Amino acid sequence: MNKGKLLIRGGLAVGMGKSRIADILIEDGIIAAIGTDISADNQTEIFDATGCVVTYGLADAHVHLREPGYSEKETIATGTAAAAHGGVTTVLSMPNLNPAPDSVENIAIQQAMIDEQAVIEVRPYATITNRRIGKQIVDAAALAPHCVGFSDDGSGVQSREVMLEAMKSIAAVDGIIAAHCEDESLLAGGYIHAGDYAALNGHKGIPACSEYMPFIRDIDLIAQSGCRYHFCHMSARNSVIALRNAKRMGLPVSGETGPHYLTMVDLDIMNEGRFKMNPPIRSEADRDALIEGIIDGTIEVIATDHAPHTAEQKSKGLAGSAMGVVGLETSFAVCYTKLVRTGIITIEKLIELMCDNPRRIFRLGGGLEVGQRADIAVFDTTTPFKVDSSTFLSKGKATPFEGWELLGRCRLTLFGGKVVWRENE
Repeated sequence: MNKGKLLIRGGLAVGMGKSRIADILIEDGIIAAIGTDISADNQTEIFDATGCVVTYGLADAHVHLREPGYSEKETIATGTAAAAHGGVTTVLSMPNLNPAPDSVENIAIQQAMIDEQAVIEVRPYATITNRRIGKQIVDAAALAPHCVGFSDDGSGVQSREVMLEAMKSIAAVDGIIAAHCEDESLLAGGYIHAGDYAALNGHKGIPACSEYMPFIRDIDLIAQSGCRYHFCHMSARNSVIALRNAKRMGLPVSGETGPHYLTMVDLDIMNEGRFKMNPPIRSEADRDALIEGIIDGTIEVIATDHAPHTAEQKSKGLAGSAMGVVGLETSFAVCYTKLVRTGIITIEKLIELMCDNPRRIFRLGGGLEVGQRADIAVFDTTTPFKVDSSTFLSKGKATPFEGWELLGRCRLTLFGGKVVWRENE
């Protein structure tokens, strides 16, 4: 369909802070028109989107595609197919890979695999430090043209001095840090939230201070360096308070949280690997603070932290399983069902959080406007479905949402006007 015509008719078109019932005409991979009663000639395919939400393709700022290095967990082919299944047309790929993307040579290895396998847009992060071990900063000037930002995700930069040096180097090229905030000295051997569930069931807990204290440290460094800074996978109430205060100071900061942090609390989990991720699902007070953060604009992005592992790696309960759950194929439906249909936020706000804001913050381009590349997702918001991980296109099946009844399954995803997911095909 790259060179053909497609008319998506009668859906609720949502984007750029507004919504309306509209037709969307796509020609030669570009959004050609948005309006009512757009006519179609005999060469135009018509897709009936009545009762559906039609958006620009979602942009997920936090995805682990696992290649190069860990193809038993996920491949770029399976990960991007999963993204398309979830209506996501741009993913930012995290750098805990082998080799780590800490040089132009190493990121080129990843980019070659992206070019060969990806069915949607993949924008890789480079690391902040060599081999992602927090000791020596990378050559940001050399890497900047090849990456969307810099992150040591999976590990926090423990040294204040190294982080300040990195911020100055990255600020000099107008780059952005996507920070994994974790003080390893405060983990105390924990693997789930240090809260009620851990206490009642004899598990070792991770205190929330291990997340928000590194960010509080970094606020001063951001002020010194002027570096743009994005706070990854926020899970704690005090993290929201700290980010809100940093924004009031006028610092160039943004933050993200995930669907599981917004819709679950620690007492909802079970002793299964599909409930284990880093940071962990926390308390009701933490969840409520995160919700308040997306409502008032403190948190600007919802991202999945899609982190697939093999079935064996996720089969050892909370104590023994690997950290990380999958989310690309359920993110919109979970958030639409639990946040929009419950009246917590509007559909316009949800699309800002999942599409418009990450595109703005990471300078990705795109939007639901005439002339833009035709990256489009169509979501059925009237027909319930149950989450069944056996239908996932990702290699990873560990989802905390298994069995949930949701609205908002993706019926159609286009990337550059090409169909990359279509229900029943």
